[in-house]
Amino acid sequence: MSSETVAVTLRVNGETTTQMVAPRTHLADLLRGRLGLTGTHLGCEHGVCGACTVFIDGATARACLVLAVQSDGAVVETVEGLTDAADPTLRALQEAFVARNALQCGFCTPGMLATAVELLRETPAPSRAAIRERISGNYCRCTGYHAIVDAIETAALRLAGHEPR
Repeated sequence: MSSETVAVTLRVNGETTTQMVAPRTHLADLLRGRLGLTGTHLGCEHGVCGACTVFIDGATARACLVLAVQSDGAVVETVEGLTDAADPTLRALQEAFVARNALQCGFCTPGMLATAVELLRETPAPSRAAIRERISGNYCRCTGYHAIVDAIETAALRLAGHEPR
């Protein structure tokens, strides 16, 4: 087993950090283990469940599939960093997830929120079918997805200035 490490510098949630990591270290492990950003959950570790979804340079990615060295120089945003007051999307989603009972155990929630934030930034008024399609890469074992679709639709309506039913 090699003890080789490399320096990785990235901007995480607005703060620049340089970490020494083994070349095989996944971004999710760096975020959780080194930086304490435990909102990045590890589920399947194969990129299938979506629990580790983060933003890398503005687009969602599975942190369990990205090596930390691949993120050198990147801007990474985790669910903990989605608090920009200038973008009310996350706040609307959080409120709708609570109101629509779209969280139960909470394990999938950070990945669902990141996926939903990206969807609503790209498509402010998505159809229910578009919402289902976008979140199809995120597993939820508790809610059956209906409440999550309701919550994302509710947030979209609120952000558009309409009061949801």
